[in-house]
Amino acid sequence: MNSTGKLGLGSAVAVCVGLIVATSCLLSLGMGVGLSGKAFILPLFVVVILNAFIAISFAELHQLMPNVDGGVGQYSLVGLGPVASMISNIAAYVITMIFASSVEAAMCGMVLNEFFPQIPAVVIGTSVLIILSIVNFFGVDLFSKVQNIVVFLLLGSLTGMGIISFFKLGTGTVITAAEQTAPVITGVGGVMSLSAVAFWLFIGVEFIIPVAKDLKNPKRDVLLSMVIALILLFVIQGILGVGMTNYVTLDALASSPMPHMLFAEAVLGNFGKMWMGFITILAGISTLNTVLSSSARIVMGMAEEKMFPKFMAKTNKLGAPIFGLIFIAGADFIMLVSGYTDSTSLTNVILAASCFWLLSYIMTHMNVLVLRKRYPDMERNQKLVFMGLPQIIGILGNVYMIWNISSDMTSRLEIYKVFGILFALLIVYAYVWVVGVMKVKPFKPVPIEQIINDSLEFDNDEAAVPVEAV
Repeated sequence: MNSTGKLGLGSAVAVCVGLIVATSCLLSLGMGVGLSGKAFILPLFVVVILNAFIAISFAELHQLMPNVDGGVGQYSLVGLGPVASMISNIAAYVITMIFASSVEAAMCGMVLNEFFPQIPAVVIGTSVLIILSIVNFFGVDLFSKVQNIVVFLLLGSLTGMGIISFFKLGTGTVITAAEQTAPVITGVGGVMSLSAVAFWLFIGVEFIIPVAKDLKNPKRDVLLSMVIALILLFVIQGILGVGMTNYVTLDALASSPMPHMLFAEAVLGNFGKMWMGFITILAGISTLNTVLSSSARIVMGMAEEKMFPKFMAKTNKLGAPIFGLIFIAGADFIMLVSGYTDSTSLTNVILAASCFWLLSYIMTHMNVLVLRKRYPDMERNQKLVFMGLPQIIGILGNVYMIWNISSDMTSRLEIYKVFGILFALLIVYAYVWVVGVMKVKPFKPVPIEQIINDSLEFDNDEAAVPVEAV
């Protein structure tokens, strides 16, 4: 595929890394290390391999449909049909994003509460959400020009903290082996049960797909950038995880609502606390702002394609998707004020979000296998086919992570309860909406030629439907 893009491999890697890193990742890393110690490196490594497999699947789907922006929903439309398309789109880009953004708002509140203890964390988190919602209502992406700076500062800080703590160069007191507490979770089976926690540290590499048309060499760099990003993050997080054990006891990490703040203070004292707090707030606000903007537009696009009520496609005079914003911000607000994102529930929210993202990855692997059988003669990188093993192993690995979503049975049941109820509602909504409102065949895939040629038409539909926002 020829490309007139200007982005090289370095920029592609930056896109992948920048969309993965968020403050919730620091929470997951601290909790994983706190529960299993340095052995948390094992599930980190396994998840990198599994996410490399999903990168292979996304790269193949992009090669089959190079002229579209991609996305799980679009690929599922061709592979598994309209109902699956709706389920995968809402699971990956609406439900997961609501969970993730509400966690970011809650963590902003908790970090600022450390410096302003007289103001409740939930009030601060809600205020941040309201302010960013207002900014987006005016159609202004206030942080678009500093997103890359924020990501650079965050990665630079994590790398710096990792090196300082790994080599025991901090001003704090180093914990000896005799002083270190024993991990709660031991054994290969027990440690691997933390795979879902490790998974949250690497999701999102596929967001290189929408900007692939701007790459100089998309055929090479789409897959390569995702793999390099995964390896880079594994190295940084591995060093940081080991460094945490040099300055903080495992039981303290596991029990802290903000282990990254505890760690930073232990390494560099009050300066470390302020440093990590500043970066955490910037990253949290940046991520929340991005979710409010992008997810609201996804909701608007789905409404334009009849997948949501028509009124949700409306914009204000400044082009902001007003009802999409109300929907996303309102869901975040409910999550915050209900207490579901308080310090004791943050991990459960992240793991519930992981379930939905794992579901979308399972469907992506299934799409690859289905399209290989349906379109065997289309061009694809045969070196990466491997008889379907990456997809089969990927599906089994993702199912395993959902099955072992938490090592604590009480938490696991709570996560399953949230995931199960929302997933059941999502299935019912998708089927009823596709059949009753869109009036199309719910499980009949769209021919791939229609997607490639931007000429989508559903059987039994009243009119042709543009492909862009499906």
